[in-house]
Amino acid sequence: MPSASCDTLLGDIEDIVSHEDSKPQDRHFVRKDVVPKVRRRNTQKYLQEEENSPPSDSTIPGIQKIWIRTWGCSHNNSDGEYMAGQLAAYGYKITENASDADLWLLNSCTVKNPAEDHFRNSIKKAQEENKKIVLAGCVPQAQPRQDYLKGLSIIGVQQIDRVVEVVEETIKGHSVRLLGQKKDNGRRLGGARLDLPKIRKNPLIEIISINTGCLNACTYCKTKHARGNLASYPIDELVDRAKQSFQEGVCEIWLTSEDTGAYGRDIGTNLPTLLWKLVEVIPEGAMLRLGMTNPPYILEHLEEMAKILNHPRVYAFLHIPVQSASDSVLMEMKREYCVADFKRVVDFLKEKVPGITIATDIICGFPGETDQDFQETVKLVEEYKFPSLFINQFYPRPGTPAAKMEQVPAQVKKQRTKDLSRVFHSYSPYNHKIGERQQVLVTEESFDSKFYVAHNRFYEQVLVPKNPAFMGKMVEVDICESGKHFMKGQPVSDAKVYTPSISKPLAKGEVSGLTKTGTWWNLTARRVLSSEPGPPALAWSRKTAGN
Repeated sequence: MPSASCDTLLGDIEDIVSHEDSKPQDRHFVRKDVVPKVRRRNTQKYLQEEENSPPSDSTIPGIQKIWIRTWGCSHNNSDGEYMAGQLAAYGYKITENASDADLWLLNSCTVKNPAEDHFRNSIKKAQEENKKIVLAGCVPQAQPRQDYLKGLSIIGVQQIDRVVEVVEETIKGHSVRLLGQKKDNGRRLGGARLDLPKIRKNPLIEIISINTGCLNACTYCKTKHARGNLASYPIDELVDRAKQSFQEGVCEIWLTSEDTGAYGRDIGTNLPTLLWKLVEVIPEGAMLRLGMTNPPYILEHLEEMAKILNHPRVYAFLHIPVQSASDSVLMEMKREYCVADFKRVVDFLKEKVPGITIATDIICGFPGETDQDFQETVKLVEEYKFPSLFINQFYPRPGTPAAKMEQVPAQVKKQRTKDLSRVFHSYSPYNHKIGERQQVLVTEESFDSKFYVAHNRFYEQVLVPKNPAFMGKMVEVDICESGKHFMKGQPVSDAKVYTPSISKPLAKGEVSGLTKTGTWWNLTARRVLSSEPGPPALAWSRKTAGN
């Protein structure tokens, strides 16, 4: 296909045949005037070549190897798992070897400059290695017309249920862009269906995005450009997804979104209502972890949230970003709360949920931040001694209001980031827990492969010996050592190892949701196995993408 054709954005994959193209009957009549020419050939050599490999100009989608790389938040990771599942169910081989892959699916994050830099460098490397490329995630969704994305296929954040079509056409040499929003009677939906096939990165952990987008308009945020306004999934669909996950051996569920506290405001419900429905279906010993919530939307639910976070099957853990302890900086950020609101949330939960872990985020060097503003933030960290603190140097993101503000000098931003990190590392949050006996849920292996990683009631990381019998189990341990970000636990010799899963977990790399009675199987996987022709959606369109 001529390279010039890649310059035209394609909004959907329907009706590629234009009125200028020849019709089948036209090609039939032309054949009458064609005189076949006989050419001698080495029949034995021809048959041998045909047997060894298909013709060089043939492309058969569904048999290639695909490498998927995801950057960013747990919501983005869930999207990556769904795309991997659909592609594997269709017949593609998902590989962890990038050089061995025919196509790279790059799932991007737009929160900070370094993440986009990694994304851009990966595109360049893929092009140098002549790989087919499909782009996904928040970067191309927010700015699809950037020069370095020109001519490349893009799958939008709300279109991940059509990744097979985009990959299929990209492998054929076409450039496709699907960037539209999913709507029902004019109302924006949370995204693709939750019952799609997926390959969980960790078969024991299910990530469920409960909504997409948010109600804020933070001046530094680029994610809003990609994910848009709040759109929540109905409670019954989320509960069904949780049930399916437990039936597939999952023992831990993460609820994620750009702001879990805002859940349901667009569909007439709220976060506590959803959580009470979910805890009804969580098996004993399995756990639920709640994702990030901004202060404004949790304030009105504090009483109910405290009750939920005290539930034995819910981690007493909450991620509440403060970003700055200066009200003037928060105003410039358009965060819609003041420091007193944040403190009220934290103080209330600490009182009502003893031992709760509060994680928070801080941005150093936001435009206009003075030394006094920064010192207010330092005092907040010294006062609360957050055990989990994400410190971020401010990066101006293109197209955001904050990028147009007068910037704090780079050296000042770097120094403030170092100073706050020094404060964070000056205290040890877990020393007082040495000698405690705790119940921990084991879900993964440590990065250095020396331990298994478990979490206690407060979602604090506990390293335990690598005993295969512990994986996916609730184990009783004595805390014998602590570090800045973890504790080490020695299993109690006579303690019972409890199995929370109601069925055997899927194998690593196995596709979730592929049941022969399932909708997706009937509509898609069945076509692959029986070699039925594809649906009309696999044709082309020359319409411009909606972006």
